[in-house]
Amino acid sequence: MSRIGKKPIEVPSGVTVTLNDNVITVKGPKGELSRSVHPEMVVKVEENQVVIERPSDNKEHRSLHGTTRSIISNMVEGVTKGYEKGLELIGVGYRATKSGSKLVLNVGYSHPVEIVPEEGIEIEVPSNTKVLVKGIDKERVGAIAANIRSVRLPEPYKGKGIRYEGEYVRRKEGKTGK
Repeated sequence: MSRIGKKPIEVPSGVTVTLNDNVITVKGPKGELSRSVHPEMVVKVEENQVVIERPSDNKEHRSLHGTTRSIISNMVEGVTKGYEKGLELIGVGYRATKSGSKLVLNVGYSHPVEIVPEEGIEIEVPSNTKVLVKGIDKERVGAIAANIRSVRLPEPYKGKGIRYEGEYVRRKEGKTGK
């Protein structure tokens, strides 16, 4: 039995959860998110709790049980607190600036790389070597942060590149001369 799937989701005050067929909509102080859940998963909205049940114990239903609960829980947390992902630029001359809503990265290429955020995603540059990606949808915040990181992945010899805040890059030893 899924331990995560069995736990009910507490809905804080100021958040409304509505279910229309298999589309669940969560409205809160930071915004609104909606997503369709698997039609076979049973979602019940009771007062200030959301409970997810599965119809049977077959493998597909067991795997969807915890996943569905986590997705809905992340939606509730997103509309109340929001999500944030931090990135660090490490390297000589590597810097990030904001031009309007665009993020402009100078990371060792012959040209600056411009990244336009999706609607509902906010990019902040607190210092020229730090970038913050903020939003209410955990999946989209992570995807945008991964796209920014993929512009210049951290390399193992000098450690240069764009990495997540707190990410450890395992360093390799370079060539040895005779």
